[in-house]
Amino acid sequence: MGTMDIFYERQASSIIRGLTKRGMEGYYAKDAEAARAKALELIPENASVAWGGSVTLGEIGLDKAVFESGRKVIDRSKAATPEEKKAIYREMFSADCFLMSANAVTIDGELVNIDGTGNRVACLCYGPDSVIVVAGMNKVVPDVDAGIKRVQEQASAPNCIRLDLQTPCSVTGKCGHCLGQESICSQIVVTRLCKPKGRIKVILVGGSFGY
Repeated sequence: MGTMDIFYERQASSIIRGLTKRGMEGYYAKDAEAARAKALELIPENASVAWGGSVTLGEIGLDKAVFESGRKVIDRSKAATPEEKKAIYREMFSADCFLMSANAVTIDGELVNIDGTGNRVACLCYGPDSVIVVAGMNKVVPDVDAGIKRVQEQASAPNCIRLDLQTPCSVTGKCGHCLGQESICSQIVVTRLCKPKGRIKVILVGGSFGY
């Protein structure tokens, strides 16, 4: 086992203790394959499943694995019109299980997320019976302020470029604290306590995944 593998494992243990005291379940997976297997284990076979936009889920192959598992997927990519998109987003809110990543995870077990339309953080806060968060160890930060700074400086611009949005950060690579309609930084949500206990499960993955 390499030095970074040992470091990630020990750091994850500290984070999981923080998650536990905050009512969340925490798990450590050494790689993408282990993370994918753990997530599938946590999703009941008869569950309806939805997810928000996430590079991490694609990188570990979880979205594809859920489709292949035969579970009912509430697939927002099927929306052909704004009306259909709105209807699917509302259906996602009542999914049995919602999958997502986190923009940042603090050492003490808090989740930091910044969202554009708010549909992803809405499902995190309330709605689906179970929320499974998959986050690479590259997203670990010392505290909430550092988490917000991480999103603004490291995550938002790549995501805007990926989504072909014409925001200041997508052009300059620097957060412009913009207020335009294409901004993906509309909602800042810090999850410091999970209610009911155990609803949110966090899988920490050894390595760098997502932005």
